[in-house]
Amino acid sequence: QVQLVESGGGLVQAGGSLRLSCAASRGGFSINAMGWYRQAPGKQRELVAGITSIGSTNYADSVKGRFTISRDNAKNTVYLQMNSLKPEDTAVYYCNAQLLHASGSYTPPYWGQGTQVTVSS
Repeated sequence: QVQLVESGGGLVQAGGSLRLSCAASRGGFSINAMGWYRQAPGKQRELVAGITSIGSTNYADSVKGRFTISRDNAKNTVYLQMNSLKPEDTAVYYCNAQLLHASGSYTPPYWGQGTQVTVSS
């Protein structure tokens, strides 16, 4: 079964940067549209940034100008570059993506396992 594998979380001081990555765990699948979400303790999961198959992007107002979502189709990976991090960015970050199989069929959206981002003040 294909999965989305995330990496890049960690602990960083306020003002610092982190880059998250999300990739399909098996060959034969490419990432179609993807969103990065986050969930802080006691809060609902929220969309942080999204990217379409052709590279169009959208961002939550709270991260505009600080976060950048991008994709490397050759590596079949989507990234979330997070700069000027704030303590309120602390959360578990999840990627969510629909995959395109080499046969031409689409999968339902999958969730990654989540990666913790902690920003200290």
